[in-house]
Amino acid sequence: MKNTLFALLCIFSLGVHAQVVDTAKKKKLADTIKKDILTAPDTVKRLHSNPLSLIPPAGLIAYGALSFAIQPIRNIDYYIHGSIDRAVPNFNTKAESYFLFAPVIAVYSLNMIGIEGKNRFIDRTALLGLGGGILGLTELGLKHWTHRLRPNASDYYSFPSGHTGAAFLFAEFMAQEYSSKSPIYTVIGYSFAVTTGIFRMANRDHWFSDVVAGAGFGIISTKAAYLVYPYIRNKLTHTTKQGKSTMIMPTYQNGVPGLSFAMQL
Repeated sequence: MKNTLFALLCIFSLGVHAQVVDTAKKKKLADTIKKDILTAPDTVKRLHSNPLSLIPPAGLIAYGALSFAIQPIRNIDYYIHGSIDRAVPNFNTKAESYFLFAPVIAVYSLNMIGIEGKNRFIDRTALLGLGGGILGLTELGLKHWTHRLRPNASDYYSFPSGHTGAAFLFAEFMAQEYSSKSPIYTVIGYSFAVTTGIFRMANRDHWFSDVVAGAGFGIISTKAAYLVYPYIRNKLTHTTKQGKSTMIMPTYQNGVPGLSFAMQL
């Protein structure tokens, strides 16, 4: 009987301990999320990119553009397309539509569990939105202007590859936020991006030069956002000539998040 009571007490104590640990973990996670979302942005000085880093993606864009003027470059498109046709004639998947989001999901997930990136939620989201806006406007205009037929002949919006552009935008976003922690984050992000580009060619949705240019536009859009954003932020959160401070801060009231503007009078 005593042994039975002792065993029951042990089970009960383990259950209570597990519940306490579980509650503590939930509280820690909630505090981490609250800190990430509601902490006022204060990372302007850390957002600058090196302008020289724009050169490699600019080279990718130049390669894609030259495919319209230099026949040997265009012939590479035809060669790769033919090789894919022979190697995987029945390849068909939409997996790349999900792969391309993996880096951005990873960035927000890592911050949620306490592995902090370069920026808080407000700055991070603004940077992502700014990069996406630059990419979207650029690629939308080019698709209509270049009027290139897709390999599968479905329409004339082949150049540049939008999926690939978004994939590399997200990959560079992950690299900007976490490369200082470990280069493995950059490798992971770019692996998903490269896979997206390969799948777009394997699905006969794009030529090789479309994908190369899309990658360049995606990378350069994120890098441009990290260059421009500090100046935008300094306009929103700064000290006036009269020495008065102005600031836009996140708020959370009655379960509703928002933004508030404050100015020293």
